[in-house]
Amino acid sequence: MDKTQKQVVVSLLKKDFAAAKAVFITDFKTLSVANMGLLRKKVGQSGGQYRVVKNTLVRLASQGQPIAKLDALLVGNNGFSFTQGDPAALAKALQEFAKENPKFTIKGGILGEVALNKDQIKALASLPSREVLLSTLLGALQAVPTQLVRVVAAVPQKLLYALTALRDQKAQG
Repeated sequence: MDKTQKQVVVSLLKKDFAAAKAVFITDFKTLSVANMGLLRKKVGQSGGQYRVVKNTLVRLASQGQPIAKLDALLVGNNGFSFTQGDPAALAKALQEFAKENPKFTIKGGILGEVALNKDQIKALASLPSREVLLSTLLGALQAVPTQLVRVVAAVPQKLLYALTALRDQKAQG
């Protein structure tokens, strides 16, 4: 790669790092070309991208960005997963691929401004999707007014039952 090509790659990486909600660093040691294609497909289905880039270019592109916190992980063969969408979906895709391919490991990542280790990424992968979390929250928010309406409606209803029972008691006695 000549100097101009390297500058283009660094500028593209800077844009990717700036736009990404999450970036995960992986070690893809001895993955076959076919498995690498499967990995890229799985990452793409989760709304992310997977790239293999030289560590020196990543160091240049990461200057002044949160990903710079992970410089210590830039050793050996590294792949970088980016997403502008749901970070949990990307983490889940990487985690599933790692289970199927023991030579593939997740080293760490960045979620927003926060550095994550591999255990935290595993926990992120176990979270339900964003849509499921939002629907659960919506259900909880709707339950409160519904229960309030039932409680408020129960007061006059119970009073009516008491008055009806009192009337029936007087009619019998």
